[in-house]
Amino acid sequence: MAGAREAIPPSYLEGYAAILGDVALTGRRLSRDEIAARRALGERAASEGVGLRDLVREHLIATRLAWRDLPDAAGARQVRSAAESVLAAAEQAVDALAEGYGRAQLFAVRRDEAARREFIDDLLHGRGDAGALAARAGRFGVRLAHSHAVAVARGPEPYDETHPVTRRTADALDGRFGRRLVLLTTKDGRLVCIAPGNEPEIVEYFAARVRAADPHGAWCVALGRAHPGPGGVTHSYHEALNALELADRMDLDAAVLRAADLLVFPVLTRDRQAMADLVRSVLGPLSEARGGAGPLVETLDAYFAAGCVATEAARRLSLSVRALTYRLSRIHRLTGADPADPLQRYTLQTAVIGARLLDWPARDL
Repeated sequence: MAGAREAIPPSYLEGYAAILGDVALTGRRLSRDEIAARRALGERAASEGVGLRDLVREHLIATRLAWRDLPDAAGARQVRSAAESVLAAAEQAVDALAEGYGRAQLFAVRRDEAARREFIDDLLHGRGDAGALAARAGRFGVRLAHSHAVAVARGPEPYDETHPVTRRTADALDGRFGRRLVLLTTKDGRLVCIAPGNEPEIVEYFAARVRAADPHGAWCVALGRAHPGPGGVTHSYHEALNALELADRMDLDAAVLRAADLLVFPVLTRDRQAMADLVRSVLGPLSEARGGAGPLVETLDAYFAAGCVATEAARRLSLSVRALTYRLSRIHRLTGADPADPLQRYTLQTAVIGARLLDWPARDL
């Protein structure tokens, strides 16, 4: 029935009326032990699921009943003074109850957050028994039997759980998709989003929101592919991390990197020795040029990135078209491979990619 109240267990009010009666007679305030006892009751109420509203209301009702008995307890001449004392004591009691209640809730939140972070860490790194991990996953709304995709965002500064960008991104994701559908955390200063693999729009939205949250920052967001099972989250997470590492090594300037678009690079580096042999045999002769191989490898990289359009490549390198053409001719003479020939161009471009991946010529092969 509307307006009906649920009574709290009598133990929460035990001794309260006696305290108020004594306060009315003596005018004293609550003792340290009495405040501690009320605070402990507040903590107990939070842990036992008693609502703070019900707890406060019942104490106010008890206070009103004590007020009604004031004339008998203190005498007519002292009613005003006793009433003030009772109200002050009630204020102390309710404040202590609320403090204890809030402290218990804060502890519960921190405990749940610690458990959540531990679960996500185990999930990202594939630690622990798969069965136990799946059992813990249900608490956070994750179904590990399904596929999941992981997105990792790296910004202009390290981020933690309390950073405004993290909070704004979390609020945006929760508002659109719901808290139990998305896991958002921070790891090594980066933002990490774990989402169901059958809803790719979530990681795409995550990528858009982190950049919108700090539009002037130099963001790079890597999207791992969706993979099934408990190990799928770990696989997708490492794909995203590898994409960020690849962006650094290859000087990729895309704001969003998709692991599905970068699959050729792991293939090329799977046989490191074969790739090193290709770089040495194809690009090794460039070391004979004045200034070494570095500027000529950079020229080839810009030329291929520009779609083999000389004017665009020259603009990217801040060169004249004539200077760029001279460099390409020099590369042809030294390597015997013509960047304008389709087959030879493929060999050169593969070797340049290998040089970037192996950090040649800065490092010896």
